[in-house]
Amino acid sequence: MAEGFADLTSTERWDWNALKVFLAVQVDGTLAGAARELGVSHSTVFRRLNALEAELGGRLFDRAAGNYTLTEVGEEMLVHARGIAESFDELERRIVGRDVKPHGTVVLTAPSSFAYTHLPAYLARFATQCPEIDVELLVSNSVVNLSARQADVAIRVASSPADHLVGRQVAAVRWGLYTSRDYVERHGSPASQDDLGGHRLIGAAGRLRDSPVFAWLERTHPRDIVVRTDDLVAMSHLAGAGHGIAPLPDDLALQGLERVCALHRAGTNRVWVLTHPDLRKVERVRLTMRFLSEAFSSDASFAAPS
Repeated sequence: MAEGFADLTSTERWDWNALKVFLAVQVDGTLAGAARELGVSHSTVFRRLNALEAELGGRLFDRAAGNYTLTEVGEEMLVHARGIAESFDELERRIVGRDVKPHGTVVLTAPSSFAYTHLPAYLARFATQCPEIDVELLVSNSVVNLSARQADVAIRVASSPADHLVGRQVAAVRWGLYTSRDYVERHGSPASQDDLGGHRLIGAAGRLRDSPVFAWLERTHPRDIVVRTDDLVAMSHLAGAGHGIAPLPDDLALQGLERVCALHRAGTNRVWVLTHPDLRKVERVRLTMRFLSEAFSSDASFAAPS
């Protein structure tokens, strides 16, 4: 081994997550492929690999046009990393093997927008398919700590998931401007998102007010806002009751609401089903995540993942 490098045989010193990154990059030959395989972000792979090389004091891979090939030290590291991986795999099989039957409780956390609308029907079907799995639904628009096991599975709306969680994007949600048919008959409807002047608008309160689309509404039409709420479900009901026009994600369009125009300023919400890496092979968690992913993906009220 090259002089100055750390002792590779001291396997107890290495971070297992860093070693998994090393092995994934070695198999795929790219950071992007390793990230897909591990279910983490490209930046996480890059950071962990750099940290491992810094700990060693030298490079494990030669980089060329985005492709990664093992150096001499990397070849030596591969032998020891595979041995560690086999030990961890055996330990994981023994532990997880005790929990392979689809039974027990899964704690699911989801925002109110999903908990009040789509999840009741989804979970009713799930209970029929997996009657031995009990679901506890925590309704929360804030981040629940999956690392501390406050929940097993989380449904979240985000541009990308947190680095420490794994899962998949299951749907995309576009936004529009919605109001009641009665409002349209009495006041007409805007031609576009930039034609709201003079209309009665429903705005946001609390933390929801800080989101970009509602901050824009406050900045451009503060005098047109007639009522505010901190909950999107409540906002859809206010619109349905004829209070005015509300910016809403398309999945919250109540029966009787009219989508008067698209709201491109709001962008597209990305819906994720996530869990902690330690739980993804627990059978009841795996089945719950798979069912929810299929339910969201097949629901016509959502757009395909973008």
